[in-house]
This record gives sequence, structure tokens and C-alpha cells, in this order.
Amino acid sequence: MTISNGEAANLVPGATDAAKHGPEHVVEPVDYDAILLASFGGPEGQDDVIPFLRNVTRGRGIPDERLEEVAHHYRAFGGVSPINQQNRELKAALEAELERRGIDLPVLWGNRNWDPYLRDALTEAKERGFTRLIAIGTSAYSSYSSCRQYREDYAIALAETGLEGQVQIDKVRQFFDHPGFVQPFIEATRDGLAEVASKGAAPEDTHVLFATHSIPTQDAERSGPRTREFGEGGAYAAQHLAVAEVVMREAGAGVDWSLVYQSRSGPPSQPWLEPDINDAIGELAAKGVKAVVIVPLGFVSDHMEVKWDLDTEAIQTAGEQGMIAVRVPTPGIHDAYVKGLIDLVLERRDGIPVEDRPSLTELGPWYDVCRPGCCENVRLGFKPALAGLAP
Repeated sequence: MTISNGEAANLVPGATDAAKHGPEHVVEPVDYDAILLASFGGPEGQDDVIPFLRNVTRGRGIPDERLEEVAHHYRAFGGVSPINQQNRELKAALEAELERRGIDLPVLWGNRNWDPYLRDALTEAKERGFTRLIAIGTSAYSSYSSCRQYREDYAIALAETGLEGQVQIDKVRQFFDHPGFVQPFIEATRDGLAEVASKGAAPEDTHVLFATHSIPTQDAERSGPRTREFGEGGAYAAQHLAVAEVVMREAGAGVDWSLVYQSRSGPPSQPWLEPDINDAIGELAAKGVKAVVIVPLGFVSDHMEVKWDLDTEAIQTAGEQGMIAVRVPTPGIHDAYVKGLIDLVLERRDGIPVEDRPSLTELGPWYDVCRPGCCENVRLGFKPALAGLAP
């Protein structure tokens, strides 16, 4: 079939034949030959910290002196981010689950900001004869930094390796409301509430804080597709709130809760999502709350933001207020989470109808192919991005 120039401009770049015309949900089976596990990456020694932070902030002209202000978070842990080891463990868990099910799909791992890089994973794919990849990004929600930037980096990696037109990359849907992602939080929240109760906190004196990474409000407002209205905070906030409601319905036992933010890094003049978790803890203490259960709802594993911003700073803030504080686990390699990620791959491999795809909120199941204008970064503009319709 001959495709006109106009039709070609509307095709999804770098996609498999089933996805290239941009359906919201791809229900045509695709014979993928490998899984691409894509993550943020992190330093693995003191000498890696500043080069890693240069990678993260590339193009922004931030001097090393400013980067060193952030580096102390990593320095406090010997310069080692936990994220790479967590991804090694997740890769092994995915491989074990695939073997258990008798599925022959190798798992390749590549990072956006540190070794092994995405370009290394794509080079390995080509060397091993893999040309149709299904990507799992280690971020469940919709925003520039948690979805579109991954898609941009897939495009960059294909260009860097010269594999455009040779290797195709689709992605699983954002999985914020997939049971495999949510169930670990339900269990963890239930356990966290039991723990603070065992320390003497009554339900009426307890508050659950669902914590996620703050992002610029401009990015939040543009998260999700342009054609849907999500209210203040865009799809990013709406997705977190919807999942938190599910978790509290299953585990809350009548306890009050709220969504809070952490880890903001922009200049004071730039609005970011609020309230900050430390401010929220202070306000709760002033109202007589005696215990907080901190649920890192925005994170799939114990990233540095969890280990420092929650386990160090937020727990310290609660202690200074005389409050009981418990931080519950992230999904990590929880059995339900690992199985859920494989189920997401099989949705695409087998072309599962949308009505048969599990989702625990009314927002999902989310899109297989990202919609036009989804998750714009107004400061950087639209760059080439795979697994979605232009721009």
C-alpha cells in the first residue's frame, strides 16, 4: 500500500504496524520479540554523582556548584542510588515470571541518565536480532517527566544508534490504576495503619499522606491528552487522587487522607504542585493529628526521593512535631506488581479488547498510543517522541 506524505505525517513514529495509525487502544496482536525495561538510572559511587546529575540536567546550563547542592542526598548514601539495584531485581523478577508462564520474551534494561543507557539496550536488541520491542517505563502516571520524556528518550536512543526504521518500540499503557500496581499499596497502607494503631494512635488521630513527586504546575495542567478535562493539576493529580481513593476504600478504616507532594527542584519563582509533605505534616500537627502513615504512591520502588525526602526529611519533620510516623513500602518486586507488568505486556502481544483490560478507576484503562499534545513541556516544546501521535 502506498502512503501519501499527508498520511505519513500522521503515523506514529517508530511504532509497530498495529500501532502506527494511532488507535487509543491497540487490539491487534503483535509478535514482540523483547521487552525494554526503561528507567531513570542513578549513580553507583561517589565519582558518579556529579556526572549523573549533569546528565539529568543536560541543556539547562546548571553549574557543578549548584549540582553539588543536590548531590549531598546521594553522598549521604555513599554516592549510590538504590534505583539500579532495584531494576536489576525487577528485571530478574520479570524474567522469572516469564519463565514460570512459559513465555519466551527476553528482558533488556536501559536507563535514561546512567549506565546501562537506553542506547546500549537498543544496540543489544539489534545484535540479538530483536526488532519489535514493548517498553515498560518505571513510572505509572502521566506527565512530561513520567511519560513523555521517556518517549522522547526512546526516539533519541534510536537516532543515536542509527536504528531508526530498523527497531520498532511500542509501550505499555500508563499503569497507575492497574490492579498489579495498586494492590501492593492497599496491603501496605493497611499494614501501616495497623502499625500506628499498635503504637497507640486512634483512627481519628491518624492521617494518611499519599506522597508523590511534585512537578511544575504548567506541566501538570498539560498532563494527559488535550481533549480531556481533568481539573486542577491535570491528569497527573487526577490519577493520583483516583488511586488514593481506591486504596483508602480498601484499607482506610475511616481514616482521613490527603495527597501531598515532595522533591520540588525548580526556582522559587516557578509554581510547583503543593502542598509540600513537610508543610502538611506541620499543619496536621497543629490540628492535633498524632500519627501519619506516609504512602509513596507516586513511586514504583524506593528511589532516592523516597529514601531521602521521605525516610529522612519527612520522618524527621514528624518526629520534631512529636508525631508517630510510618513510611510504607513501594511495590518494588511485589508479586502482584511483577505479574501485573507481564499482564500489561500480554495485553499488547495478544491484542486484548479494551473492555477486558483491568483498571480500578474510571480514568482507565489508559491509552496504548499517547494522544496528540499529551504531556507537553512548555519550556522545551514538542520534541520527537515515540509511542504517540504527533506532536
